[in-house]
Amino acid sequence: MNPLMKCWCRCFQLAFRLAMPLMPYREPERFESIQSLPPLLERLGIRSILLVTDRPLREAGVTRPLEELLERSGIRCAVYDGTRANPTVRNVEEARERYLAEDCQGLIAFGGGSSMDCAKAVGARIVYPGRSVNQMKGLLRVLRRLPPLIAIPTTAGTGSEVTVTAVITDSDRKHKYTMNNFTMIPRWAVLDPAVTRTLPPALTAATGMDALTHAVEAYIGGSTTRETRRLALQAVRLVFANIEAACRDGEDLEARKNMLYAAHIAGIAFSKSYVGYIHAVAHSLGGEYNTPHGLANAVLLPIGLELYGPCVCRKLWELGRSAGVTAETDSREAGAEAFIAAIRGLNRRLGIPERLPEIRREDIPVMAGHAAREANPLYPVPRLMSARELEQFYERAADGGTRS
Repeated sequence: MNPLMKCWCRCFQLAFRLAMPLMPYREPERFESIQSLPPLLERLGIRSILLVTDRPLREAGVTRPLEELLERSGIRCAVYDGTRANPTVRNVEEARERYLAEDCQGLIAFGGGSSMDCAKAVGARIVYPGRSVNQMKGLLRVLRRLPPLIAIPTTAGTGSEVTVTAVITDSDRKHKYTMNNFTMIPRWAVLDPAVTRTLPPALTAATGMDALTHAVEAYIGGSTTRETRRLALQAVRLVFANIEAACRDGEDLEARKNMLYAAHIAGIAFSKSYVGYIHAVAHSLGGEYNTPHGLANAVLLPIGLELYGPCVCRKLWELGRSAGVTAETDSREAGAEAFIAAIRGLNRRLGIPERLPEIRREDIPVMAGHAAREANPLYPVPRLMSARELEQFYERAADGGTRS
């Protein structure tokens, strides 16, 4: 990256870092069971609500206890279950039409990050009926308060129940982008491990590694605070201690509960300290190939940490100590290598591949351009890279990791 662009990026990031304490970030009110929802909705005066979810979850009966609970409580529950793994502009418009047709008064996002992102964008379209979804992409384009939004994560990974971000795919342009607005943080979050019990091991693994990526990128960036560093370290410790147990046994509710909390606090950390190039590259892969976000992050995480180089050694050593994979006596360089190796080992034990075979060489420059535009100048990454430099992420992911 040329010096002028580097200077612009760092000045922009410094301005945001100084402004962050003045920003209206808030954490959602947290509940531990879906049984808390009828009293909440009664208090809010909501008699009709739209449940935004996906078809596999609904067909598997995961949403049934919630739907039946609302019906018994006299609350009409309309359902939109067309959300895709990477929610599209069309998903948002279809859900919005359902919301208006059923005269709904609020939204429940039930599922992974995709359902929550879709519901956030639906809320934005409700309060900005004259704007398209594409017109609201980027930073601080949605300033009006959304309709009441409750998030119920069924995966322990995205942390979307606490984030300012919705990630939407424009299928026509094969472009995945973010909407970043403080108004899009759900006002209530239900961390109920019971709703995660039926999540298959592969999804448990990929979404858990997504949470780990959030914590790591939040920790190694240039806009951290004492609070975000503490939360990121705690999240890393919880993921390493619980993800394999959660994958082995879906009925291990203690491991499930710990993973939900890890994803939750990692979400808080990256909402305040931002993510980095790993996420930007993962988003471009989702836009081009519909690669699941958690899987892309899991594959890219060790690759990205290696590409950042020596500037992250100390912080990776600290993360490794929190994870229990490095020692106080290790050098910073050895500790960083051990932490990256531990991530690769964790991926391997969880059945996550080392490469993404869908990547086509001819697509890399375009995807790298999308990633660079998303990340620069917003993300306070430890080492700035141009689109050309970001092409290394895709090349290594296509080849399967490190290069000599």
